[in-house]
Amino acid sequence: MTAQPLPLEGMLVLDFSQFLAGPMAAMRLADLGARVIKIERPQGGDIGRRLAFAGVVEDGDTLSFHITNRNKESYAADLKNEDDLAGVRALVARADVIIQNFRPGIMERLGLGYDAVAELNPGIVYASVSGYGTEGPWKDRPGQDLLAQSLSGLPWLNGSADDPPVPVGIALADIISSIHLASGVTAALLRRERTGLGGRVDTSLLESMLDLQFELLSAHLADPSILVRRGTRNTAHAFLPAPYGIYPTADGYLAIAMTPVPELGTLIGLPALEQYIDPDSWWSEQTPITRALADHLATRSTEHWLEILDAADIWCAPVLTLPELVAHDGFRALDMAQLVSRPGLDGGPRVDIQTVRAPVRYDGHALKNGRAAPRLGEHTEAIRAEFATPMKAEASE
Repeated sequence: MTAQPLPLEGMLVLDFSQFLAGPMAAMRLADLGARVIKIERPQGGDIGRRLAFAGVVEDGDTLSFHITNRNKESYAADLKNEDDLAGVRALVARADVIIQNFRPGIMERLGLGYDAVAELNPGIVYASVSGYGTEGPWKDRPGQDLLAQSLSGLPWLNGSADDPPVPVGIALADIISSIHLASGVTAALLRRERTGLGGRVDTSLLESMLDLQFELLSAHLADPSILVRRGTRNTAHAFLPAPYGIYPTADGYLAIAMTPVPELGTLIGLPALEQYIDPDSWWSEQTPITRALADHLATRSTEHWLEILDAADIWCAPVLTLPELVAHDGFRALDMAQLVSRPGLDGGPRVDIQTVRAPVRYDGHALKNGRAAPRLGEHTEAIRAEFATPMKAEASE
């Protein structure tokens, strides 16, 4: 933690969202110092508690829930129950931010759409993340990461010309959307500090995927004849010439970025590349250059080539596996790992979970917080007492 107050200390965020994009955005705000209260259904809570990441469950909740809901409080409320809804509205009246990722129209039917909330709390920053926006033919489609990647065309950028569409193997749309939403919220809070005005912040999985492809989209919008033409095997970018790519070595893989082809050929002892003096040939002759590189680099170890290329300040890097990354001194130097924990049930031992910290530093300090994700409804009674919110009739009997 930093010695100075964190940027969002004193801000109250109500997180109505589920699964990944919305909860991750709220978690990012919590990392920046905001108090985040997660509003969950009494029966089952956030669906992310049950949809297991890699099949891993810790202490009754999925690993993905733990790592995207750390440093939050949980308030259980049935939004279709008038008593519970009245309690939630009491929280809304004092909140700074609302985050939600229901399908378009659901929050409005619950009486918690932006117009209703702004009437109750004019300074609220109301942040929504959807699958594909609130209008158009896709607005009611399931907002899911792989589906958003596919509609955006992103899988056509991965792999070589001989490969089928290759999606990115992480929840990229959710992760990027959470960053955009958190960024939009912090900007809206800054505007409110200057002007007193609240407002809406909206993004979607699809918009985030389109923004990620700004190079391709901008080129095609400027010239419709420009299409995705993935190169031969080992190339790594549809719009960059040789030698940009990932190549097999005798014991692993080596990535090479923008580098003059003749200079590279001289350094690694491959005279066949020295003839490509004209930079235009690095594109027109991409296939023979790439194939010659792949065959040659496969004859020696990754470390052998790194010693040569690093000494010449060539832009290159080894391709690490996950275990290699975590064991590397470079990973440890970043101090990205952190431990979060919560008390065990019924007096049992504390549950500790390793995860990663926020990728931001303030005043030279990494943002770390050891508070784990909450159990369903863990803080309901304390929050009701603090905010003097009504209790359900059956709970008061």
